[in-house]
Amino acid sequence: MKLKFLLSILFCGSLAASAQNQDSLYLRKIYDEALVNGKPYQNLEYLCKKIGPRLSGSANAQKAVNWTKKLMEQYGFDRVFLQEVMVPHWVRGEKEQAKIVSGKRQIPVSVVALGGSVATAKNGLTAEVIEVQGLQELKTLGEAAIKGKIVFYNRPFDPRFIETGAAYGTASDQRFRGPAEAAKYGAVGAIVRSMTEVIDDYPHTGATQYDEGGSKIPAAAISTKGANQLSALLKQQKAVKFYLKQNCQTLPDVLSYNVVGELKGTESPNEFITVGGHLDSWDLAEGAHDDGTGVMQSVEVLRIFKALNYRPKHSIRTVMFMNEENGHKGGLKYAELAQKNNEKHLAAIESDEGGFTPRGFSFSDVKPAFLSGINKNWQPLLEPYEVDRLVKGGAGTDIEPLKATVPNITLIGFRPDSQRYFDLHHTAKDVFENVNKRELELGAAAIAALIYLIDQHGLSF
Repeated sequence: MKLKFLLSILFCGSLAASAQNQDSLYLRKIYDEALVNGKPYQNLEYLCKKIGPRLSGSANAQKAVNWTKKLMEQYGFDRVFLQEVMVPHWVRGEKEQAKIVSGKRQIPVSVVALGGSVATAKNGLTAEVIEVQGLQELKTLGEAAIKGKIVFYNRPFDPRFIETGAAYGTASDQRFRGPAEAAKYGAVGAIVRSMTEVIDDYPHTGATQYDEGGSKIPAAAISTKGANQLSALLKQQKAVKFYLKQNCQTLPDVLSYNVVGELKGTESPNEFITVGGHLDSWDLAEGAHDDGTGVMQSVEVLRIFKALNYRPKHSIRTVMFMNEENGHKGGLKYAELAQKNNEKHLAAIESDEGGFTPRGFSFSDVKPAFLSGINKNWQPLLEPYEVDRLVKGGAGTDIEPLKATVPNITLIGFRPDSQRYFDLHHTAKDVFENVNKRELELGAAAIAALIYLIDQHGLSF
C-alpha cells in the first residue's frame, strides 16, 4: 500500500510538471506572436488619429463603434455583435475662459469644464473664492461663509501612495461630489484642483454628479499650476475673485452600443471569459491611454489566439464598453444582458489603467487561500515576463456590475506601472504619441497569457 501511495504521488507530480512545461511553452508562443506580429499599436494609431476623441453620444463615438466592429469581423472572430445601450450626451461647447481677479490684476488660468457640468451665464460668472481641502470642511464653514461664493477644492494628491491610483481614489471625491455638495451651502460655482501630482498647466476633466432635484452650479477643473497661484493669492489677501465662463450643456440621451467579439469554446461554449476596456473617451484629446490602449489590447488578445489557431475550452469575449467616463451605462447593460441570458462567466478582466509596462493583475474580493494558490501555481509561469504580481485589489468600473448579476465570477484588473498614468489622464496630453509600442504589446501578451491559464485550468484555488 505504501509503495502504491508513493507511486501515485510521483505520477501526479510528473503530470503536474508536464502540464507546467506545456503551459510555459504556450505562454512563450503568445509572447512571440504579440512581440513579432502584434497589431495593437497600429490599431491604436487608427483609433486615435482617424477617429479621435470619442465622448459618449458623439459622432466620433459612433465611428469608433462601426470601426471596431469591422476590425473584429476582418480578424475572423467566431461572432461579432453589438449591444444597444442608451448613453448620456454632454457637450463642452466653446473653449472655457477663466481669470483670477485680484484687485486690478486679472491673471488668466487654464480650466476645463467638468463632465456633466452646467454652463455659466452668457457673460460668465465672477464671485469671491473660498478655498477648502475637502467636502467635510463645507459643514464646518457653513452657509454663512459659503453662500454666493465659488468654492475652490484644493486637496492635492498624497505622494506617499506607491500606486498612484490610490492617490486618485482619495482625491477624486472633491471632483465627483464637490460641486453638488457646495451647492447645498449656496455656492454659485466650484473649481477643483486637477487630479494629478504633476505641476503643469494642463487641467484634467472628469465627471461630476449633481443631486437629482438639487441645485446645479457651474463646475470646472483648474490646472495644478493655476491652483497653486490661486491658493498663494488667497493666503496673501482676504478677498480674491474668480471669473469663469463655459458653455457646456447636456442634450437628450443617445442610442449607442457595446461592441463584442467572441471566440467560441470547444468544451464549454456557454461559459465565458470576458476581457475589455471602454471605447469612449473624454473630448480633450485622443483617449490614447484612457482607454484606447485597453480596448486595442483586448482585441489583440483574441487576434493572438486566432493567429495561433488556439481553440479555447470556454468562450472568450472581447468587449468594447461604451460610456465608462460619464455614466457607466455600457458596463451596466453588459451585466444586465448576462443575467437576462443566464450566462455563466468564469472571469472578467478589465484593462483601464493605461498601456504602460505590465506588472501583474489584481483580483477583487478573493480569499487569502485563492491568492496563495494562484501565486504558487502561476507566478512561476508569469515571472519570466515580469508580470507576476498577483494581488488582491480592484478590477474595473465596467466589469464591476457583473458581481451583482453573475454568480461566482472572478473580477480581475490588469495592472500596468502606474507612475505616469495621472500625468496624462483626462487631459489634452492623452495622445497616441505618448504610448510606447513595446509596452502596449507586452500588456496584450500578459492578458492573453492569463486568459490562457484560466481557460486551461479554471480558477479553483
